[in-house]
Amino acid sequence: MAITFRHGKTVAIAALLAAVMALSAWLAYRIALRYTLGNLASENSQQLQLHSLALQRLIDRYRVLPGTLALDPELRDALIHPPNATGVQYLNLKLEHANGITHASTLTLLDRNGLAIAANNWREPGSNVGHRYDFRPYFQQAIANGTGTFYAIGVSTHVAGYFIAEAVKDAKGDTLGVVSVKVPLGELAREWLRGQGTLLLSDSADVVFLSSKHEWDYRELAPLKQTDAARLESTRQYEGEHLQPAHYRTLRTLDDGGRLVRVDAPATRPPMLWSSLKLPLEGWTLHLLRDASGSLAAARVAAALAAAGWAPLILLGLFLQQRRRLVQHRMQSRAELERLVTHYTGELRSAQDSVVQAAQAAAGHNASLEHLPQGVSVVDADLHLVAWNSRYEEIFKFPPGLLKVGKPIEDVLRYNARRGLLGPGSVEEAIQRRLDHMRGGSAHMFERERPDGSVLEIRGNPLPGGGFVTSFADITAYKAAARDLRNLATTLEQRIEERTRDLEAAKAEAERANRSKTRFVAAAVHDLLQPLNAARMYVGALRGRLTQNDSRELADRVERALEAQDDLLASLLDIAQLEAGALQAKPVDLPLEPLLTGLARQFGILAQARGLTLRYVPAHMVVHSDPLLLRRILQNFLSNAIHYTPQGHVLLGCRRDGDQVRIEVWDTGVGIPPAKQQAIFEEFRRLDTGIDRDGRSAGLGLSIVDRIARLLGHRIGLRSQPDRGSVFSVSVPLGDPAGVAAREPVATATDDESPLRGCRVWCIDDAPQVRDATLALLRHWGCEATLADGSAQALLLAREGEPPDLLLLDYQLGDSTGLELLPRLTECWGSQPPTIVLSAQKDADTRARVQAAGLRFLPKPATPAALRALMSQLLLASAR
Repeated sequence: MAITFRHGKTVAIAALLAAVMALSAWLAYRIALRYTLGNLASENSQQLQLHSLALQRLIDRYRVLPGTLALDPELRDALIHPPNATGVQYLNLKLEHANGITHASTLTLLDRNGLAIAANNWREPGSNVGHRYDFRPYFQQAIANGTGTFYAIGVSTHVAGYFIAEAVKDAKGDTLGVVSVKVPLGELAREWLRGQGTLLLSDSADVVFLSSKHEWDYRELAPLKQTDAARLESTRQYEGEHLQPAHYRTLRTLDDGGRLVRVDAPATRPPMLWSSLKLPLEGWTLHLLRDASGSLAAARVAAALAAAGWAPLILLGLFLQQRRRLVQHRMQSRAELERLVTHYTGELRSAQDSVVQAAQAAAGHNASLEHLPQGVSVVDADLHLVAWNSRYEEIFKFPPGLLKVGKPIEDVLRYNARRGLLGPGSVEEAIQRRLDHMRGGSAHMFERERPDGSVLEIRGNPLPGGGFVTSFADITAYKAAARDLRNLATTLEQRIEERTRDLEAAKAEAERANRSKTRFVAAAVHDLLQPLNAARMYVGALRGRLTQNDSRELADRVERALEAQDDLLASLLDIAQLEAGALQAKPVDLPLEPLLTGLARQFGILAQARGLTLRYVPAHMVVHSDPLLLRRILQNFLSNAIHYTPQGHVLLGCRRDGDQVRIEVWDTGVGIPPAKQQAIFEEFRRLDTGIDRDGRSAGLGLSIVDRIARLLGHRIGLRSQPDRGSVFSVSVPLGDPAGVAAREPVATATDDESPLRGCRVWCIDDAPQVRDATLALLRHWGCEATLADGSAQALLLAREGEPPDLLLLDYQLGDSTGLELLPRLTECWGSQPPTIVLSAQKDADTRARVQAAGLRFLPKPATPAALRALMSQLLLASAR
């Protein structure tokens, strides 16, 4: 019966453990799936935000175009007075020219009845001219409200696009017609192919009209309502396309609205995480579908690990069960031992009685107690003294004859009390407390410090059959040693705290000195760059007035000398910032192609001027680094390669090295001896090759490269052979292509005439040399210049005059900055002009603050060519 009960109990426990394991595996699966899907949904949300911004930027680029064309007097006259064939031809050419600048799909002029009078695609078979578009919503909205938008497939061109329309009105405000532009979105869909997952763009009726995979085009994400179907038919929005339903099942809904789905049509094998983002301005929805099989696999692994995690617990349970059985055996053994102890205790008690009687017979001295180092006293059940040793007499210094067999222990206690040996407090309470301990047979142990400074450890224990034994041990030496150890520990702790405070103070002082040195270097460089900036502008203005070759060559030599001083000061500032830790790395995922292409273009001109050839092998890879600091490293490599290569060529390219990209600069120059390959990375160490001595640098470039590489965690490499050339390289970790935001192409203007001539330019700078040099340079370029020496004068001039066409603003204006002054000037003018911020502070933080304000940054001292190019670019951009 007992065996059956034990077996049933084991089965029940096993079933319970199996249920707990299954429950824990299920919970682990749910938690892991929720966590991994949440991370994937967060990535989807970030990707959707980036793609929505790219889409909005594309639309915003064309949004102002119809409004601009609607103000054209020629288009307005054509709607008031219908043109003849020649006039229509002129309008077609005008719209064609406008489209050549903006690169829109189609530009169309419609009369108030929706008839297309002119269009830029008049040469094509599917021209818009002559077609009626009054059924299109964008036309109806523009007639009713002044503006209208609509996405549809072109009726005549059969090309889909986003239509933006603007009403053309006469002087009284009456609507004469509509100008529409169709924005092509196909390029955006091709850009989506580079990303991860499937991107869909659906309209208000949940019809997908743009996607990264063509099988999703014109799919219904939800059944069409009758009203939506009628609207699609009347507006001919997707004419010629057969709408098909998308079939999918929702497996799970996340907290942020994302869904885990299985898509059946179009067929998709793995489960997908479906995230959506509303675009309220257009009434569209942007969707992103990502493969979620990795999240499901991770959840299954978590469930397996949770179930397997019970194995150690089961083993622990078995171990504890075995331990419990051992404890039970020990308890049984202890009970048996206690029975034996009880048996022999009686015999020992009889033996003790015999010892006491023998001690009484021996005049109160127990010879068996004499070998003990402690003082010992023994009393019987009536609390009369029966035995003691000589050590007991020595400790308390009892007079001869005081201790006698049969003497009440209370008398001995009172004798000690009269000598103050029972401690502070009431004497009667102290005596009574000790007597109660002995009567009750209560074991006790305590320490007492006597008036002479000695310390006793007192232990009391009852005797079998009545009586009490008390031992007294002198532990004065032990207590003194312990007190000395505590004092030593306290002293050591105090010394450690003092040393720590001294070290912290020394460290703080060193950091303050380092910061002071950095601030001093920065301030000194800033003050030195101001006259250098002015001098370079004077030289730029002077070169334009020189006609003789000898004079222009002399001006070129002066400018090269100023550039060398500028580079030296900038290098000193960089080294100071790197040593002080003020230069912080901000690594991001960046594509190499734009960076290397820009460097190849920049240094290709310099190489050509020296009779060299710079070749560049394009690299379509993404790395993870700080773009500004990485650019500084490569600039130094290319500058050294061109400088130390008398003839031949320089090569810029990349090699894949595991999870790293090694960017290399090869040259066919003089090479570097092995003994000097380490020394060239030290400050002010240069190769003495005799090449171009007048143009050599101070020898700080590679030292800065070494410091920047250590800051970024990049490895610098060097291979070189004398008289054959060198290879400098930097190894950069690979980045994530998904982290690279789409970049807009920058349009360039092609105008033969300078946009600077006749434009009004303000220059606000607190350095008089810079203002005078800038004035000379601006007048040489044909600008109308206005100067201000600080915030107060600038605000006074702004309240009295109109805003300039362009603003040159110094970053540091005394105790304030140009970024603090600009909002106050904008408030006076009512608008913010294109602005260039110039600063001798070239650190990444200053540049980032300027760019975050939406302004252009140019470091001082600025070359006239760089300043002119940036001014022209801003003026052309503002003219559009």
